[in-house]
Parts: sequence; C-alpha cells; structure tokens
Amino acid sequence: MKDGKTHVWLIDDDRSIRWVLEQALERASMTTTSFENGQTALASLDTELPDVVITDIRMPQVDGLSVLEALRARHEYLPVIVITAHSDLDSAVQAYKGGAFEYLPKPFDVDDAVSLVQRAATSKKARPEEPAAVQIPGMIGRAPAMQGVYRAIGRLASSSMNVLVTGESGTGKELVARALHDNSPRSSGPFVALNISAIPGELLESELFGHEKGAFTGADVQRDGRFEQADGGTLFLDEIGDMPAGLQTRLLRVLAENEFYRVGGKNPIKTDVRVIAATHHDLNRRVEEGAFREDLYHRLNVIDINVPPLRVRRTDIELLLRHYLAEAARELGTASKTLSDGARRILVAFEWPGNVRQLVNTCRRLTALAPGNEIQTADIPSEFGGPQAAADFSSWSGQLAVWAEQRLAQGETALVAKLLPEFERTLIEAALSAAEGRRQRAAELLGWGRNTLTRKIRELGME
Repeated sequence: MKDGKTHVWLIDDDRSIRWVLEQALERASMTTTSFENGQTALASLDTELPDVVITDIRMPQVDGLSVLEALRARHEYLPVIVITAHSDLDSAVQAYKGGAFEYLPKPFDVDDAVSLVQRAATSKKARPEEPAAVQIPGMIGRAPAMQGVYRAIGRLASSSMNVLVTGESGTGKELVARALHDNSPRSSGPFVALNISAIPGELLESELFGHEKGAFTGADVQRDGRFEQADGGTLFLDEIGDMPAGLQTRLLRVLAENEFYRVGGKNPIKTDVRVIAATHHDLNRRVEEGAFREDLYHRLNVIDINVPPLRVRRTDIELLLRHYLAEAARELGTASKTLSDGARRILVAFEWPGNVRQLVNTCRRLTALAPGNEIQTADIPSEFGGPQAAADFSSWSGQLAVWAEQRLAQGETALVAKLLPEFERTLIEAALSAAEGRRQRAAELLGWGRNTLTRKIRELGME
C-alpha cells in the first residue's frame, strides 16, 4: 500500500497500454508504477513490493511468463494478472499453470481491468500468511506441492476441458479427477471411472462403447458402454497409457467428433462427455517409443495436473497419519490410536514408495495389530524403518544415514566423492544381473540411456 492506496505494477513494452491503465487505475484511487520490460521490474523487487502486478506475456528479454515464475517463487501470494494480444489456449494454459490470478486477453474493457485489479487486491488482503489445511473431500495437505494441485482444480472450476492427471501410483489421481468433476459445471451429471489396465484388451472396447445384442458370442443383450453411462458428466480413464493402439484410434475419434458406434452397431451415438485421463507413465516417452498416439496425447493433455508423491510433501505426512488412523478406527469400530514420538519420527522419515495408498493401508494395519491406544516404536514393522530395519534392505536410506553419521563422527570428509561411485557401481551390478548382462535392458531398469550406462561402466572401471 502507498498512502493507504492499492499499489499496482504495470509491466508492458507497449507504452499506450501502460498509459491507458495508468489513467484508469489512478482514477479508481490506486497508485501505479510502470515498467517497459520484466527485467527492470524484477530488479525493483528489492526496494518495494506492489499489491498487484499486471504483466504482458510477449516482451523482449524477460517475457511475462518468466516474470510470473520469478514473482511466484519470491512472493507466492502476490496476485499477478497476465494480459496478452496472443489470446491462444497455450498462453492461457501456461499462465494458469504458472499461478496467474487471472488471464486477460487484449483488447480488454478498461473498466473490467480495473474491477479485476480491485478483486486481486482484496484477495491479497484476505490471504493468510500461512496456507490453511485445504481439504477437497479425500484430499488432505498443506504442502506447497499440494497447493499447486488445489489451485489448478480451482482454475478449472468453470471449465469442462479435458485434463490429464499424472503422478506415481498411489498418489490419489482419482481423487483429483473426482474433485475436478465435483467442482465443474457437470457436477450434477454422472462420474464414471474405468481402470484401463484392469480390463482384458479383448473386452475393453465393449466396456468403453457398449455392444449390440448378438455382436459377439455371449452378447445376449444390448449393453451401454462407459461413454453412454457418463453422458452429460465425466468419464475418468485411469492408466490411459496402457490402452491398446487400436482403441487409441477409436478414442481419438470420439474426442474429435463426439460420437461413437457400439460394437456391432450401425448407427452413431452422440455423446457429451468430459474425459479426464490419468497415468503413472511418462506419456511423452511412450509417444517417442511409438506406444501411444501423439495426436491422442495432445487431445487429452489440454491441462496437465501432476499429483506429487508423498516424499516431496513430507510436511503432510503427520497430518495424513492422524487422519487415516482415525478413519481406520472408525472402519474397525475401535478407539482411534495415537503415535508415540518415536513412532511418528520413523513414519515421517519413511520414503513411502507406495505413496498415500500405502500410508492408508499402514494405518489400517497398525490400528488392527498394535496393542494399546498408543502406537510405539516397537510396533512399527521393519519394512517401514522399525527396530528390526537394520536387517532389512528396503530401509537402505536409514542405513545410509547411520553410515554417514559414523563417518562424520570419525572426522571424515568428502563423503559424496567416496560414496557415489560405490552407489552407482552397486546399482549397475544389480541391474546387469537382473538383465542377464544385456546392457540395453539394464539401462532401462536404471532409467538411463544405453550410452549413459556405457560411459558409467567405463568411468567406474567395470569393463
């Protein structure tokens, strides 16, 4: 605030746009500071902080999206309004992905722009210093990575765009899909889910599109497929990366033309369905490998929401443990159990490779098997870092921590230089053993290219 007035930064290389906005905002009792490029604006952050920023996208040197990224990194809750003459979907998607408060295409109504700035300034005042625990039914978390997911869902609340939800297994991709549906204009319609990988390939076409009576042996009656069941609502296609190539072609046609044929059918059926797809695969890589159609990928990937793994949102683990221990107690009809300090430290430090799904099942297991109302360190199974974990190779990170502490206590230095070659050598030997000496397969197991593996073998003297 300057003298009690909202202070707005205007960043645009078009002098006329800056002038028009300056006049309109100052008439609305706001103060303005103008910059003709993003570089100068970012340098001024060291001396002052505005209440709202308006930035163009297409500018020389530092463009508006880079400005947005820098502002979000340094001042997460500073509202940024993105304006551009290039009002294409790609610009809008990138702006919202970057956390823009709003996207305003040129030409815009000046009064609408002033009103938008006023709303942005109000939202900044109302923003808490620390993010509250945001809860979409079934989704819990305060971590910044989850806040990004919540913002994306919020931005899409008035949209029926196709969405691709990516993330590791067990992170809660279906919960995101349900939240997108429940907060969309289609919320009164059906939400239909289908796990592609759980249906045999020969049955998947009928599951998706239905079949006519007599279409194949055993088709004794007509059956509606998932597209018909989801008409007017949302169809969630989980593990889309596992869809057979032939069905990818059919799905692409449905998305393009909004109609399909039942198996054995002769008449087209119109459909009004929003498709939300999810996968734990890297679809870009699947496209490069020829396992997934590039045109279908672009049809599905209008917006991409990445659900973070539990290991990058560790601040949420304790919150999740409390919630799911209470939920497990309700399921079993028992009193809710608490965690001792030692048990809590062990579980918070665990890597959780199975993500939230693994944490939920662990809470059920501990509620059912741990004696007493407080879960002790001794109750934590060794695979989760419990007392017997020293003999369990799945807890290698805990063993590494002990090793490092011992070496540091002995005055050793340069631990990374000593450990990293042994670490890589051990992984390479294990992968080559599993791949029976085939380097291409071993490289795939390690997530490397063959050339990288060959170079590492040479550098480590493993030839």
